[in-house]
Amino acid sequence: MSHELLRQPKWRVIDQSHFGPLFDAKQSFAIDDALCTAVGAGQSDAVVRTWVHENTVVLGAADTKLPYIDEAISFLRQEGYRVVVRNSGGLAVVLDSGVLNISLIFPETKNTIAIEQGYEAMYALMAAMLASYGARVEAGEIVGSYCPGSYDLSIGGKKFAGISQRRVRGGVAVQIYLCVNGSGAARAELIRRFYELGRQGEKTKFAYPDVVPTVMASLSELLGCELSIDELLVALWRTLQSFGGELYSSALENGEWNWYEQYWARIVERNETALSGALSAGE
Repeated sequence: MSHELLRQPKWRVIDQSHFGPLFDAKQSFAIDDALCTAVGAGQSDAVVRTWVHENTVVLGAADTKLPYIDEAISFLRQEGYRVVVRNSGGLAVVLDSGVLNISLIFPETKNTIAIEQGYEAMYALMAAMLASYGARVEAGEIVGSYCPGSYDLSIGGKKFAGISQRRVRGGVAVQIYLCVNGSGAARAELIRRFYELGRQGEKTKFAYPDVVPTVMASLSELLGCELSIDELLVALWRTLQSFGGELYSSALENGEWNWYEQYWARIVERNETALSGALSAGE
């Protein structure tokens, strides 16, 4: 049985998975906020948005409080990564051309969507998507992973995805990063080093994760076959269709662009404030 949130009469599909290296992760967060506003206002059907960003580390607000954050960010930049601070909770994650991000955006105008409902819906979608590969997907915190949470998704004890949520003006965005191919351990090693440089042995009020690279892997590694972003996109569309919904392709519309500009200005300002010290030190 599919989760009730997945049984939408219509899904508005916005595919931004091939926008290339100029597509900034800050744009994605502003786009999801604009779409949340549109869905919450009843001006849009439920949305499934897919997106890929190249060589970007997305930090949580807590990460910017690391005692040696400037050195840690300088390291990431030297390794060729952009650094962005997200507008929702969570901790550092790696995005690159082998990581597919999916946002499911639901209206919360008629019925309240509990936080657990959003997580369970995404978990159910991933389990259904990957069933044809013979994968048994489990949800639960994987200790030693980066950005650990109670809805880490794993196969055989190794994490390949993490889920977050954001709520804006009657819309709920449930977002997942899905490591499709490449080395999960290499991504985790990058974040392990980031925290090592950011803490340098000092005690901190916030409990940052002690990242163990071997507990993370990509789907390609876990399933023993080379998967592509496009292959997972097809699996996503087919799975949503199997729940009875009609899918149609779309892009942002006029009023949504106005909201986007407002949210873009906010997240740019947030990043400038949060990273001001690192910007002066690293650039």
